Amino acid sequence: NMIPDKAPQEDVFHCSEDLKKESHIPSFEKYKELYTRSIENPDEFWGAIAKDFFWKTKHTGCFLDYNFDVTKGEIFVKCMEGATTNICYNLLDRNVHERKLGDKIAFFWEGNEPGDDLTVTYRELLQKVCRFANVLKSQGVKKGDRVSIYMPMVVELVVAMLACARIGAVHSIVFAGFSAESLCERIIDSQCSLLITADGFYRGDKLINLKLLADEALQKCRDKGFPLKTCIMLKHLSKEPEAAGRQSPPAKRACPDLEVPWNPDVDLCWHSLMGGAADECEPEWCESEDPLFILYTSGSTGKPKGVLHTVSGYLLYAATTFKLVFDHQPDDVYWCTADIGWITGHSYITYGPLANGATSVLFEGLPTYPDVGRMWQIVDKYQVTKFYTAPTAIRLLMKYGSDPVQKHNRKSLKVLGTVGEPINPEAWQWYHGVVGEKRCPIVDTFWQTETGGHVLTPLPAATPTKPGSATFPFFGVVPAILNESGEELEGPSEGYLVFKQPWPGVMRSVYGNHERFEATYFKKFPGYYVTGDGCRRDKDGYYWITGRIDDMLNVSGHLLSTAEVESALVEHKSVAEAAVVSCPHMVKGESLYCFVTLNDGVAFSQALEAELRKQVREKIGAIATPDYIQNAPGLPKTRSGKIMRRVLRKIACDEKDMGDISTLADSSVVDELFRNRCATTV
Repeated sequence: NMIPDKAPQEDVFHCSEDLKKESHIPSFEKYKELYTRSIENPDEFWGAIAKDFFWKTKHTGCFLDYNFDVTKGEIFVKCMEGATTNICYNLLDRNVHERKLGDKIAFFWEGNEPGDDLTVTYRELLQKVCRFANVLKSQGVKKGDRVSIYMPMVVELVVAMLACARIGAVHSIVFAGFSAESLCERIIDSQCSLLITADGFYRGDKLINLKLLADEALQKCRDKGFPLKTCIMLKHLSKEPEAAGRQSPPAKRACPDLEVPWNPDVDLCWHSLMGGAADECEPEWCESEDPLFILYTSGSTGKPKGVLHTVSGYLLYAATTFKLVFDHQPDDVYWCTADIGWITGHSYITYGPLANGATSVLFEGLPTYPDVGRMWQIVDKYQVTKFYTAPTAIRLLMKYGSDPVQKHNRKSLKVLGTVGEPINPEAWQWYHGVVGEKRCPIVDTFWQTETGGHVLTPLPAATPTKPGSATFPFFGVVPAILNESGEELEGPSEGYLVFKQPWPGVMRSVYGNHERFEATYFKKFPGYYVTGDGCRRDKDGYYWITGRIDDMLNVSGHLLSTAEVESALVEHKSVAEAAVVSCPHMVKGESLYCFVTLNDGVAFSQALEAELRKQVREKIGAIATPDYIQNAPGLPKTRSGKIMRRVLRKIACDEKDMGDISTLADSSVVDELFRNRCATTV
């Protein structure tokens, strides 16, 4: 057992006695006792939690069956085999009918413009989901079919994903900030049968014509021999006749100039279809290991991986982590600021909160629009008690000082959380001291798209916290730190973060490519799930994530692969070769620093630089836009021709101490790159 007997008392932060009184897990001793049970007797631990949910048939045999060792055969994880259930039934019908929460608000929707808002109760959400499930069925969508969703942060996005879950279809949500090319790639990889999108939306004062991007993606699909027959479009900004069951958008949101392309052979209107759909839809009873959703995450080879999650294990894990990590109580108002296009939005806006009958805020806008006090204005408006955001947002708001925060009351706040990347201690202290007035514990959660839910995290009333540390494992999770040779390190140490056994919510495969799943997560160290992250354990047993070990970057909490950005750059006719590394950034954590070698006779210019930025944006999306592009007549390579990215990282960060560069074929390249480096603001 790796959990220390006592958490240290010095240099750590403890929660208030008031919070301990109402908490599910009120002490470190209680955490230790439950953690031991979850590891030594997972059947009993998770079996007790499973009793809170509805199962059409009970599971048979052991609760979790698995193989993590590639040398012993195929990697697999199976949870609650033999059980059948429906996740949508557990999120909605159970809360409306059994728990009598029909009139409870499921979501306060807050639009991009202040004053554009609406509420939806559990009963209303159930009715909308049943209607849209019937719409999907009327379009021929069946159990196991994949449905692609490309939508802004609107209630209908939740409706669409839960309607898929209700009929056993597999949703594949693509973040609405991704490009048409990225959407096309994901539609083809998962062989989707239908696309759901919207006309457009505003991010701050910027209009995004989403339907135009969706159409471009569908044209690209046709060009590649994959014609998608149906696209359902929600009118979010454009006018809609009152009779169609939804009022026209408020004047402040309506956008008369929005040009919405329409292809009558493919396009259908969300509102017209919903107007004619029945209010009831019998759920499809699914096996525990039936697929629930696919969500793409960047891969170090450049091609995104379709992470596959299944029904029962994911339900239990998202529900339990939400309940215990945020210490959810029935009268809480919870707000996660993530986009549903990312795993954080799947687990901690849709599935986790609704499984607990929680009331959440669903926010369409930006933290700085129309002013930098927007988040705290929303906290006061809805009396938010539990708040979950990214270190990037905290660092962004820190730049404006404490005044915009202190203009707002924020007395309702009880627990603050962070997600997406390790939080630097300065941002942690500001979040704790200024936003939470030193009375709210901070849960700094480490997890991945692949893990389905939190794997290293404090529990608000139980874990004394250290700024910047993800602290200890969640229930059922057994971490280890390995050295290069794959040996487990004891005590204070630093190395590769791995996990020794599965928990219910871990991914089951890469969609359509189980070999890639095994190669990515299990080949490096047989017997362990390899996270790809480095980690340090201190003398008190606390875990500190040190960042990606592979060729990945974490920009504003979004994982990007250097290979993906490099291939987008090389597609430009002027570029012979490109290498991309990360460079520290005050707000985003990491920024993209790109070295490009141009073809003979091509001059480097500002115009070319702008074209290259545009190329990356169009191939991947705005989040991948390079911060710096440096002309590199030559790249530092070994004699075998391998680019030494370690050296490029030093150049990007202006660090003259190169370490051993004896394997370089031509060291004069390095001096020239230093002379021409871009001026970075770190």
